[in-house]
Amino acid sequence: MLGIRPDLVNWQYNTYPANHRARTNLVIHIFAVPLCWVGLALIASFVLQGIGHRKERTAPVPFLGPIDFVSRFFVEQFVTFPRFVLSGGWFRSLMR
Repeated sequence: MLGIRPDLVNWQYNTYPANHRARTNLVIHIFAVPLCWVGLALIASFVLQGIGHRKERTAPVPFLGPIDFVSRFFVEQFVTFPRFVLSGGWFRSLMR
C-alpha cells in the first residue's frame, strides 16, 4: 500500500535507534537535521513575505527573471531589511 504509514510518528521513533547507531551517521545527522530546519524556515519566510507584500498599496517592482528574483530576495534578507530596521525605518513605518 502506498501512502503514509499508520501511526508514523510513533513507528519512526520506535525504530529509530536501530538504524542510528553508527558514529558517522550520528555526526552527520547532528548537522544535517538543523540544515533541513533552516531550509524549511527559508521556504516559510518566502511564503509569509509574499503574503505580506500582497497587503501593500504599492506592489513590488516585477522581477526581470530568476536571477533578479534570487538576488533581490537575498539582498533584502541580509542587507536591506537589517538596514531598514537599524535605521529606524521599520519602527517609523510601524507607527504610521
